[in-house]
Amino acid sequence: MNSVNFLVNTVFDLYIMVILLRVWLQVARADFYNPFSQFIVKATQPIVAPLRRVIPSLGGWDCATIVFGFIVACLKVISLSLIMNMALDPTIIAVSGLVILLTAVFKIIFWVLVLRAILSWVSQGRNPIEAVMHQLSEPLLAPVRRFIPPIGGLDLSMVVVLLGLQFVEILVNDLLSKLF
Repeated sequence: MNSVNFLVNTVFDLYIMVILLRVWLQVARADFYNPFSQFIVKATQPIVAPLRRVIPSLGGWDCATIVFGFIVACLKVISLSLIMNMALDPTIIAVSGLVILLTAVFKIIFWVLVLRAILSWVSQGRNPIEAVMHQLSEPLLAPVRRFIPPIGGLDLSMVVVLLGLQFVEILVNDLLSKLF
């Protein structure tokens, strides 16, 4: 049963990250014609396009894609509950879906930053994925660079942002555990 749980968790988590990347690409106004961006759009478009006819965007946020992410997170909870023969409570499903979505936001930010760091060592700016990672992560890193400039050619902004991200994730988890 652990292998099935692992597989279901992994598939749902990866697709939720793809959905959240679509939102982040839109908010960051990343290059739409980049092959990586095109993959993200094509992987989510069959569901997001019909949802957009019903759910409008608000203030630059693609609400249809966010709702789609929430639905997929709730489907993950339902699938795991059915696999483990647990009762289905709509409140628990909704709250768990929100927590899964929030956790996925932290995960995707972490992995984009790590991937950007690794690509900066390897690709030397010639990889189209690196360009998108730069567009996504630069709004997070630039404010830190104003306070901590590169020291001796070493940019510590990535470390500061990753530490801050971990701090906020632990803080949110502590708050959520006290609420629920």
